[in-house]
Amino acid sequence: MISHLLDTCHPDFIQYDSKGHPGYLGFPSKTGMSAPGIVQDSLAVWRRVTAAHGVALYNHFSGVLDGFAVTKHPDWARVVPDGKRDAQETSLFGPYERELMIPELIEAALHYDLDGTWVDGDCWAVQPDYCDAARQQFLAKTGIDTLPKKPEDKGWNQFLEFQREQFRQYVARYVDALHRAKPGYQITSNWMYSTFVPERPAVPIDYLSGDIADLAAVRMARIQSRYLSRCGKPWDLMSWGFERDDKFGNASDKPVVELEQEAAIVLAQGGAYQIYYVPTRAGWIDDREIKTAAEVGAFCRQRQRWSHRSESLPEVGVLFSGHTLYHTAGRVFGEWGESEAPAAGAVDLLLSCGYSVDLIPDWQAAECAAQYPLIVLPDWKEIGEAAASALTTYVAGGGNLLVCGAENAHLLSSVFGLHLAGTPQERAWFVADDSGFAQINGSWAEIEAPKSQIVANAYRTHDTRKDDLPLAVRLQHGKGTVVVCPAPLASAYGKGSAPILRSVVRRMLEPLHAPMVTIDGDYPSLEIVMRKKDGQILIHFINTGGAPVTGEFRHSGIVPPIGPIHFKIRLPAPPSKVTLEPDGTSFAGNYEAGEWRGVLAELYVHSILRVADGA
Repeated sequence: MISHLLDTCHPDFIQYDSKGHPGYLGFPSKTGMSAPGIVQDSLAVWRRVTAAHGVALYNHFSGVLDGFAVTKHPDWARVVPDGKRDAQETSLFGPYERELMIPELIEAALHYDLDGTWVDGDCWAVQPDYCDAARQQFLAKTGIDTLPKKPEDKGWNQFLEFQREQFRQYVARYVDALHRAKPGYQITSNWMYSTFVPERPAVPIDYLSGDIADLAAVRMARIQSRYLSRCGKPWDLMSWGFERDDKFGNASDKPVVELEQEAAIVLAQGGAYQIYYVPTRAGWIDDREIKTAAEVGAFCRQRQRWSHRSESLPEVGVLFSGHTLYHTAGRVFGEWGESEAPAAGAVDLLLSCGYSVDLIPDWQAAECAAQYPLIVLPDWKEIGEAAASALTTYVAGGGNLLVCGAENAHLLSSVFGLHLAGTPQERAWFVADDSGFAQINGSWAEIEAPKSQIVANAYRTHDTRKDDLPLAVRLQHGKGTVVVCPAPLASAYGKGSAPILRSVVRRMLEPLHAPMVTIDGDYPSLEIVMRKKDGQILIHFINTGGAPVTGEFRHSGIVPPIGPIHFKIRLPAPPSKVTLEPDGTSFAGNYEAGEWRGVLAELYVHSILRVADGA
């Protein structure tokens, strides 16, 4: 079966699940507790066969979560706020890592000559630990002798950051131990330095990775791939090959087209791609799943030459505020849920308006903001002084900035000369286009501005004859332009994807920066991504039609083709050649007045337009 899988799918590596969150090891072990009933050492079989095929073998290994360890050693468990011991999460302040986890990792790496490890159950599983060691260390560090349990308590954010630092040290220890034991070993911690841990990479993990378990996988892939691609390390994303929802209780393997859509989003950002399936207890993977994986693998291979490790061709940058999440979300790390809605909504909104969109981590804003013709600041609650300074410097130097959110408008009002009437308030006001109204609930601020500055209006009721107020104003600052919209536009679109909101925002943005690739017509399910590689412009067209946008629905299994798509590309000179990939066929078009025009007859899932000498 293993040889058949490798010969059919041609993977670069296989990841074997050697330790799940219950804590049992999937191989005969001398250091930890092996799963009961092991008859044959399947990890040894996988190593033998993958080695014969020249395929790397990694193992999946649960880190912070180890149910068996805390059952056997209750004192190794995290202490919850009420003083009880956690049933599965280990304490980062205890001996678990040193006495069990690292020995288990090294045993597997050396005995089976593994190539790497994917540590799961790590950052996303970490919750505040109230053990005595944590209390003593926090007291010594801060002078606070009562550990905070809620945001209102003294030292709450300090306590969360204290827990984060303990996690960083924990990851660094096992990474260093494995690198010493087996030089060249490749190791990562699941979701480390993704949006779950939105900070500048410092711990020496070898690559970045995460598993897309969300039912609205396209949306999750969009934001995670855009963040990981900014971090300067090799990265991949893993799709679950099946959909599972605890609410509805039914699991279903994903169709090929669904996985291809998820893969296309990852590939377009320069990443690598995995698919996760669960074999039987006997280690069997059914040929139906092998066939699906092989088709998706072929889809990726066909695009690898012009996608893998490509670089962004900057157009619109969306600020991702780790500062907001670390200071307002009330968690040690992600998954952040609704707290991340400003960024997810902004990405979806801008893509639906036809822009190529990158995420800009706030720790990177001062370094790269000037590369972008347009930056969008979503309606974050607390972006911090460093991000605010980077954005004002960007505008003063000639940049174009859209500021969303009442809190951001209030923060930046004095810098940009914006006059607000009062403080932010919760409102349920409306925006409108020619087709009707869309309600936006959330934090709003009222602006006082002359008509010459107002670029869009909002309404208190369904009546455009009266009760209007400025939705957005346009201001000059230094050499640049800022449009301020003190309403939760990005979050609202993330929650509802209202076409009216898309129409209103498109009218706001086009005077600031029109898309480099302009499409005739409205295609909200068409994702355009601009990249570059080997001196050529790469324009990715991704059809996300049929993909669920919430976890309440499954994929339809059908991607309705789009086309013909009439488009034009702004280029400073006529291209020497335009090629449609992965077909490798010459693509006809006309160049006139700084624009190259063409027609894509039909788009199924993903095509790449490769433009030579057009930069």
